[in-house]
Amino acid sequence: MSMLSIVVPAYNEGEHIRENLSVIDKSISRFTSDYEIIAVNDGSSDNTGAEVAIAASLNPHIRDCGYVKNRGKGGAVTWGISNSKGDIVGFIDADLDLSPDMFEGYFKAMNEQNADIVIGSKMHKDSKLEYPFARKVFSLCYYIMLKVLFGLKCHDTQTGIKLYRGDLIRKIAPLRKVEGFAFDIELLALANKTGAKLIEMPVELNFTRGQSFGRIKFKDVWKMFTDTWKIWWDLRIRKKYRL
Repeated sequence: MSMLSIVVPAYNEGEHIRENLSVIDKSISRFTSDYEIIAVNDGSSDNTGAEVAIAASLNPHIRDCGYVKNRGKGGAVTWGISNSKGDIVGFIDADLDLSPDMFEGYFKAMNEQNADIVIGSKMHKDSKLEYPFARKVFSLCYYIMLKVLFGLKCHDTQTGIKLYRGDLIRKIAPLRKVEGFAFDIELLALANKTGAKLIEMPVELNFTRGQSFGRIKFKDVWKMFTDTWKIWWDLRIRKKYRL
C-alpha cells in the first residue's frame, strides 16, 4: 500500500489547529494506517506553533514542521512537501472549509485510475457548495484566464485539497518561484509540462469565513493575477523552469 503524506499549512489558526489536526487524523486513519500529517506553522503571530507542538507530542502520525518567519502559503506547502516521505503527497487548508473525509475517495481514484494528480474541483458536476457569489465569479474568470494561458485540462486550480504522486511533486516543488496563492497554478503548470495525468474530483465546501473572500484582500487577488502572468512569462516565453 502507498504511504500517504498530508501537508497542512497553518497561519494564525491557533484557536482550531489542534482540533482540526485531530479531525484530519481520524479521516485518514479510516482508510490507511501508513500515513503522516505534516503540520507547517507558517510563522504565525498567535499560538499556532504551540498548539501544533502539543498535537505532535500526542500523536506519532502528526509531525511538527513549522518555522519562525512567515513564507506565505506557497512557501509553507513547499516546505511540507520537502519534508514528506509519502508515495502520495496531498495538502489541505487548515481551516477545514474542505472536509478531509474527501481524501479517501481521492486516494482510491488515484490508485484505480493510475493518476499522477487528483484535485478537488468546485466546478465538478457533483460538487456541493456553500460558497459566496463573489468567489464563484472570481473562480470562473480565473478558470477562463488559465485555460487561455496554460491550456490545462482542468476546470478549477484553486480549491485547497489535492493529491500528487510523491516523486512528481518533490521534483517540481523546488522549482516554485511564487510565494502566494498562485503557487497552485505554478505547480499544476509544471506538472502539466511533464505530461502528468490529472483527474478532477467533486468537493463539499462549507465556507466558514465571514466575508466573501475570507482573509483574502484585494491586494492578494491582484498579486495572484500578476503572479499568474509571471508564471506564464517564465514558463512559456523565457523558459526559466528547468524540468
